[in-house]
Amino acid sequence: MSFRRTAQHAPGQRHRVCHIPFFRNWPIAKRPYRMAPAELAELKEQLKDLQPNGFIRPSSSPWGALVLFVTKKDGSLRMCVDYRSLNAVTIKNKYSLPRIDDLFDQLKGARYFSKIDLRSGYHQLKIRESDIYKTAFYEFTVMSFGLTNAPAYFMNLMNKVFMDRLDKYVVVFIDDILIYSKDKEEHEHHLRTVLERLRDHKLYAKFSKCEFWLEKIAFLGHIITAEGVAVDPDKVQAPINVSEIQSFIGLAGYYRRFIEGFAKIARPMSTLLQKDKKFEWTEACERSFQELKKRLTTALVLVVPDIHRDFVIYCDASRQGLGCVLMQDNKVIAYAFRQLRTHEQNYPTHDLELAAVVHALKTWRHYLIGNKCELYSDHKSLKFIFTQPDLNQRQRRWLELIKDYDLDIHYHLGKANVVADALSRKAYSKRLVPTNEQLRQEIAELNMHIVQEPKGTILTVQPTLVEQVKKDQASDEENQKIINHIKKDGTTTFRISEDGLVRYRDRLVVPKEGKAREIIMGEVHESAYSIHLGANKMYRDLSYKFWWRGMKTDVANQCDVCHQVKAGHQKPAGLLQPLPIPTWKWDEVGMDFVTGLPKTKRGNDAIWVIVDRLTKTAHFIPVKTTHGGAKLAQLYIENVVRLHGIPSRIVSDRGTQFTSNFWKSLHEALGTNLDFSSAYHPQTGGQTERVN
Repeated sequence: MSFRRTAQHAPGQRHRVCHIPFFRNWPIAKRPYRMAPAELAELKEQLKDLQPNGFIRPSSSPWGALVLFVTKKDGSLRMCVDYRSLNAVTIKNKYSLPRIDDLFDQLKGARYFSKIDLRSGYHQLKIRESDIYKTAFYEFTVMSFGLTNAPAYFMNLMNKVFMDRLDKYVVVFIDDILIYSKDKEEHEHHLRTVLERLRDHKLYAKFSKCEFWLEKIAFLGHIITAEGVAVDPDKVQAPINVSEIQSFIGLAGYYRRFIEGFAKIARPMSTLLQKDKKFEWTEACERSFQELKKRLTTALVLVVPDIHRDFVIYCDASRQGLGCVLMQDNKVIAYAFRQLRTHEQNYPTHDLELAAVVHALKTWRHYLIGNKCELYSDHKSLKFIFTQPDLNQRQRRWLELIKDYDLDIHYHLGKANVVADALSRKAYSKRLVPTNEQLRQEIAELNMHIVQEPKGTILTVQPTLVEQVKKDQASDEENQKIINHIKKDGTTTFRISEDGLVRYRDRLVVPKEGKAREIIMGEVHESAYSIHLGANKMYRDLSYKFWWRGMKTDVANQCDVCHQVKAGHQKPAGLLQPLPIPTWKWDEVGMDFVTGLPKTKRGNDAIWVIVDRLTKTAHFIPVKTTHGGAKLAQLYIENVVRLHGIPSRIVSDRGTQFTSNFWKSLHEALGTNLDFSSAYHPQTGGQTERVN
């Protein structure tokens, strides 16, 4: 193996001869570009190197192309000939290049890496004698940079050279070679074999661009380690015009498997690419770019999948999009998110959740076909999709696709399905955005997020607020006394955590001095997404995460609204409040029994009325007044859940069938809230009563 400035002579092996077929017979010639003195000097120098080696020769050909220079990564200039006119009439070689992400899938278990970059790789391919005259200005006897078929010919050559080693310990992309091994001894053998193979075929490398015996290496725009694959931060640059926005979004789009919610983040910049759209770099575009840049440069390391082990997928759908996460051994392999198409906006909930499953299977088909897969969804009725007797045409078509996979579908509580839920961007997330733009940006930058629960919001702490608390603790005298007391007596009530923060049991101690306490109180009382549940409930929610002396008093005194809406212990004043209008069909239902009817031949003497509160659609189910909870549950699943999915809320009276422990336990497992009307107050379920 040799490392030289250039190859010493033109290649002569038969299998390294390529030709330039074209479909027109008259020549094409262009006027030359004007060059700067430095470029002319570099041109003469490179021609002086190429001509003695037999790479080029003077030409009297009627063909003529232009010459230009491209700056390499190391600052040197690469001479390129502008062959666009020749390429336009050349018959294309369709030899396919490998997908880069497929190459990385071969690296599972590797710890040591070496990279070899061939010097002027195309110059190591010889052009057929009858085609040389087409390459003028000087006639190239070797493949020149800029010819349309050069990558295909060179990739074909490299595949022939390393055919028996590819995907075992070598991956090749054109002239870039990566050798990977599990241990040092194995790597020494692999590296020696590759170098000998290159020497035998007289292929030359550039020593300054080669790297050996590394545990972390940059290859094809990625950083590769034993832990997995991450984005190379050097590939991120700021766009200044439409062309550069296209390049940036194209680059970021290639890395979208590393980024949660890519389409949502990139939307402001994507609008600038619309036809006849004036280029105007707004604040929204700047935020979009900075967020994408931040996500790219701090992207999670995605593990390389092991095709011999089972996969796990988490799926979720909302009215904004479909989100999926592919995992293995509790580690992320890839993210996938896309926005809903226009026709999908009309899908019922069941079909929308099934669409998320289909999207995941199509996206990662190359991993999942032939492998066992466990899929988790927060839509429980998907568990029964394989045994459901009545399917619409869309569901039947999708079921045929799903049956190609070794797939088990499991129910996963929505609040536990955090990542896929975040990717799908639940509809209520728009209502949670603070109106204070500066505060919103601070929350986004500091990773502080709000989780909505059925009866309120919970503030969960991420590194932003933690940094503010740490800063306040360092300057607070009372906090210093606590630290001294811990060091002196080793008290178990207070402790210093690994991140250097003082905690009261597992709760953050928020000092009186500083901004942290003000930020917390402002969020729970004044932000657009706060819900005033009363001082006691607000204190209870905050006390899960924070602690300071007099916290309960501060919570109560901070907001007059909390005093007004706190839970009362007297009878209500009597003002009737209508039930909120549901946001989607069959998301909330009302139900009641019509009894006292004559018995039918089957012994039924009552009708179970179940009404969708949004569309007023109703199911009338014949039942017996003697039916127990188990029988009613069976009828409920067959007639409602099977057809419409699991409602999030049921409004009913306080009949014994609805207040039984069995009925309550069933809906607790399904994740449905049961709302009962007051005794002797049928107006609560007015819709159902009217249907009756």
